[in-house]
This record gives sequence, structure tokens and C-alpha cells, in this order.
Amino acid sequence: MTVLDVEGVTNVRDVGGMPARGGRIRAGVLLRSGQLSGVTTSGAETIRRAVAHIVDLRDGEEVAAEPTEIPGPDTTHLPLFLGSVRSFFESDTSLEDLYLHLLEESGERLVEAIRIVSHGDPTLVHCTVGKDRTGVTVALALAAVDADREAIIADYALTESQLPPERSRNIVAYLRSRHPEAVHAVALATQSPAPVMRALLDGVDARWGSAAGYLRANGMADAELVALREALVEPFPDEEREQG
Repeated sequence: MTVLDVEGVTNVRDVGGMPARGGRIRAGVLLRSGQLSGVTTSGAETIRRAVAHIVDLRDGEEVAAEPTEIPGPDTTHLPLFLGSVRSFFESDTSLEDLYLHLLEESGERLVEAIRIVSHGDPTLVHCTVGKDRTGVTVALALAAVDADREAIIADYALTESQLPPERSRNIVAYLRSRHPEAVHAVALATQSPAPVMRALLDGVDARWGSAAGYLRANGMADAELVALREALVEPFPDEEREQG
């Protein structure tokens, strides 16, 4: 993975370069980040040059509060949470339960987001922080093309270190004042523990057979999965010769 410097945006990276069965993930095809509302003119130009499509996974309330307008790339809004983000803090939802909620309630939207990636145009997937909705979407896309499991987990875990420390401190203080009895609120807002993603991917394998099986169960066709692999995986040179 390559951490990118985009002025006014946090947690930006290109997942290209990680190992995958038969090759590696292509650089410049799948990018991820936090929200883009704070992007500067220079940062917007960086995104415009690098990206053809933006997939915004935030809900309508988040988009209205922090609108983003970057001329150039097409933008698709695919809210993954059924219900407001606030509700997960009020119910003290754990990361594990949040991700299960995404898998069970937002399968068609997850497929639609990954379907956009399968078209092969450079795509940036983001939510508010770029941790949970983005993390699950990107992890499923990578797992579906047999990217290295530990590399997928490491990419997810990297987010915690990419969040501005001052932001995390302020959020922790706010959550402890508003939800003093909450057990999971701080992790929900600021953490991306590797064991959580490992458990998610293991759970997908146990229940659906694989990430590709999960995507099939939620409407993705086999031809689209082939296209996803072609879009994301750069074959090793000898593999290219064999295919030729």
C-alpha cells in the first residue's frame, strides 16, 4: 500500500502493490480515504488527476453536513448504513457487530460499490473517516480477487495511525463525556484492530465460502467477478505469457 499526500484529506492511500494470487494489485486503480469536504484546491486537483470515479459511502445526513464538490470525477453516493451513524454510538455497537450489520443489511450496496471498481477506472472509495464502511468495502474487493489475507488486514489496521492524533483525542473526550458508560464507542470512532478484520474475513469464508461467494450471494455475476480480477490484479509476467 502507498500512503498518499492529498492536501486537506486524511487517510488517503492506494492499495496497489499488495500481493495477490498470480500477481499483485494494480497501482492507481483502487484508492481509499476519509471524507473529501476539507480538500484544498491543490488537493482537489491531485484527486482530479488521479481518479475517474468517487464512491461516497456516507449517509445523507453526513453528506449534507460536509458536502464535497470536486469537478471532474463522477461521484456515486451509496450510503451503507441503514440508520444514522449516531445510532451506533447510542446503542454502543462494537466494531464486530457493526461490520456484521454491514454484511447483512447492505449487501447490495457493497456489491454496487465493488461493481464500480470492476469497471477498471481509477476509483476512490471513501466515507467519513475511511475506516469502517471503506474498510469493509475495500477488504471485500481485495479478498474477492485473492489478495494476500495478511496484506488486506494490514491495510485495514493502518487506518488508526493515519487519523490525526488531535482529532482522535478530541473525539475520545467528546464520547466519554456524552457516553460515559459506553464500552465500544472509542474503538468505533478511532480504532482499526487487525483481529477485527481477520475475524470478519474468516466469518465471510465460514458463512459464504469466500468473499467472492458473498458478492455472488448479493447479486454480483461471475462475469463481474472476472472483470474485478482483471481490473485489480496485475499478473506476473510469466502468467501473462501463459494467458497469451
